Amino acid sequence: MGAAMRRIHVGNALSAFGLGFTVPYLYVYVAQVRGLGAVTAGLVLAVFAVAALIVLPFAGRAIVRRGPLPVLIAALVTAALGALSLGLAANATAVLAAAAALGAGQAVMQPALATMIVDCSTAETRSRAFATQFFLQNLGLGVGGLIGGHLVDATRVSSFTLLFAIEAAMFLLLVVVMATVRMPHSPRVGDAPQGSPEGSWKQLLGNRAMVQLCVLGFVLFFACYGQFESGLSAYGIEAAGISTSALGTALAANTAVIVVAQFAVLRFVERQRRSRVIAAVGLLWAVAWAVAGYAGLGHGSQEMATAAFVSTYALFGLGEAMLSPTVAPLVADLAPAGMAGQYNSAFALVKQLALAVGPAVGGPMGASLHAPYIVAFLLFSLGITFLAVRLGRQLTAVQDQPWPARNRVVARGGAAAEPVAAEV
Repeated sequence: MGAAMRRIHVGNALSAFGLGFTVPYLYVYVAQVRGLGAVTAGLVLAVFAVAALIVLPFAGRAIVRRGPLPVLIAALVTAALGALSLGLAANATAVLAAAAALGAGQAVMQPALATMIVDCSTAETRSRAFATQFFLQNLGLGVGGLIGGHLVDATRVSSFTLLFAIEAAMFLLLVVVMATVRMPHSPRVGDAPQGSPEGSWKQLLGNRAMVQLCVLGFVLFFACYGQFESGLSAYGIEAAGISTSALGTALAANTAVIVVAQFAVLRFVERQRRSRVIAAVGLLWAVAWAVAGYAGLGHGSQEMATAAFVSTYALFGLGEAMLSPTVAPLVADLAPAGMAGQYNSAFALVKQLALAVGPAVGGPMGASLHAPYIVAFLLFSLGITFLAVRLGRQLTAVQDQPWPARNRVVARGGAAAEPVAAEV
């Protein structure tokens, strides 16, 4: 990979490392350490989602017009100020305002970094680049959470202030790293695609394949990521009798599978049809929900229930490793020239909607409606398979399976290479 891509990957790792310090302890910090109560803590989590939903529709247009790097740096500075303010905030108003700044900055980082990866990669390297990004994000979150857990002390406000200061420092360090990146092409207002922001959104909504991918993405994030720390964990504790330490083990197993399996899975995935890979993930996650059903509704021992619950998170991790080199490159391949920022922001918006709705629906169901919860999300997983097969009919051959197309171009070579590439 080139120097620019190396710096982008370092940036992904640093941002995830900083987030790992605070994300697992945010609720405890607001509700207990600052003494603001569970309602305020819940509002803080809601503010993160609302801030993301507000800024993402504008982030895509800004990336298209100004380029991803200036937008990323602005997002990092905003997030750093939000993190530092959150560590110092002592009342509900200050906490909510700081959470809004941190949430907005975090939300804009995602499409900006994704667009930078698109601009610095080729069709041959894009799947591996996004797989590396996902690997480093999970590694950074895991290491950050592990170190943060040893630094934090629920009896001392200063320990949490230290965590938020470290997070802010990571964002500012990332500003320094990103300032050295030399992008291959950084759009300016003059060479940005013409038309109003409404026109660009209209163009995106006219792309049937992208619309179907967004619907599929919503179900993916709603049925998996939106349940990790809400419905599924509540189900495990209430229905399966899982201890908090076992829940931590399950989350660690999820991260471990991603870290260990990511590049082994990549070798297989990048040669398959993307729609079929996503369909296979739906089937895999249906099995995961069935295993979770056994953990909470079966009649085995507590040890068997715990093992099944941990296995559920591991199976989800394997599916995530299959999706990381598949979905994000597909978003990039569906975007017209110069519109990658708009498409990445739209998909990030769909993700945030799913992550906002998922816990709100799954949390109460997982805590009290155990059997309906498992059945409903098993059906959602099968829905992923159905939607993926349907999406495959809207994709061109090179969008659905770019690897054979690239091989045909290389194999023919010489005078034939240019016409074949044009045909593809």
